[in-house]
Amino acid sequence: MSAAPVPLDHRDWTGFVFSGRRSDTSLRVRATWRGIMAMGCAACVLVACDKTAQQAAAAAADSTAISAASTAPVTVIDDAGRTVTLAQPARRVVSLIPSATETLLALGAAEQLIARTRYDVAPEVQHLPLVGGSVDPSIEMIVSLKPELVVSWESDKRQQFRERLTALGIPIFMLRTQDTTDVFRGLANLGALTGHTPDAQRVSTALRAQLEAVRSSVQTLKVPTVMYVVFNDPPMTAGPKTFIGQLITLAGGRSIFDDAATNWPNVTMEEIVRRDPDVVVVPVGEFKAQALSRLKVMQGWRNLRAIREGRVVAVPADLLSRPSPNIGLAAEVLRSAMHPQFPSPVAEPDSIPDRAPSRDSAVKN
Repeated sequence: MSAAPVPLDHRDWTGFVFSGRRSDTSLRVRATWRGIMAMGCAACVLVACDKTAQQAAAAAADSTAISAASTAPVTVIDDAGRTVTLAQPARRVVSLIPSATETLLALGAAEQLIARTRYDVAPEVQHLPLVGGSVDPSIEMIVSLKPELVVSWESDKRQQFRERLTALGIPIFMLRTQDTTDVFRGLANLGALTGHTPDAQRVSTALRAQLEAVRSSVQTLKVPTVMYVVFNDPPMTAGPKTFIGQLITLAGGRSIFDDAATNWPNVTMEEIVRRDPDVVVVPVGEFKAQALSRLKVMQGWRNLRAIREGRVVAVPADLLSRPSPNIGLAAEVLRSAMHPQFPSPVAEPDSIPDRAPSRDSAVKN
């Protein structure tokens, strides 16, 4: 079974907000344009007045529409199949999923977030009160913050948590993300629930372009086989229907377990050796140098041709394991891992975990 293709025309895509540092060159260009604009101001002021008036009227109309949308009732279906209705978009949000937190930040909802989990690393949320982890949050702390919406991951294990919050009158949106379609549906829903639908649409366009650029850049290249190490002992990898599996395909690779029937399959070391991947990709967190050294001498792993020949690539665990708008950047990182002629958009991580995420931790991200 081949990897499921990423639906580049999916209408629920909501995308990625690009950011970057201003270079000296860009500052010089801006300074030049300031001079040109200053010299031309006197000549065009009369013409500009009429155009400015038209733009102001259009902006006022847009502002009125956005203001109306920000107070209108919102109804969405969450990933537990429940109808979630808010009297108006939530202004106080507790996100218990790091990827959902990243999504809300990308949509411009930073000021609406009122708490963080121990797994959230974004600087924008470090000042917020800590409510625990994704799977063990403090209900008492959450209730004390008076949220208008709680975002939690959908699982049979979360039913009691969901029912308790519902009984307390706190709206809860259950999110389950496995593949890229789930990512984009979640983005659209979170945009609606927080009053950021226009932002979600703009972000969607950017992400679609970013992923399409990655896909088209590798179309004529040889496709390497890849072992993506979710867990090293016992070995676990990402199945073809996960967002990681789909990004590997989009970025010009083929997972050696693209025939896996489950999302996070345990595989045998013997089968990994038999399938002999061209590249081994390892998500990293802490103690990278030590862990890579151990991997190279571990029974089974040391027998891989990719290990012996140095084709082991570390990638940032937070970036690759969190299905958020950052999947566009993750695709670029994977492309660099499999096709070294493309420079990586991020610095090589300094550390790597001894054990990568389990099934539950993959979901909670």
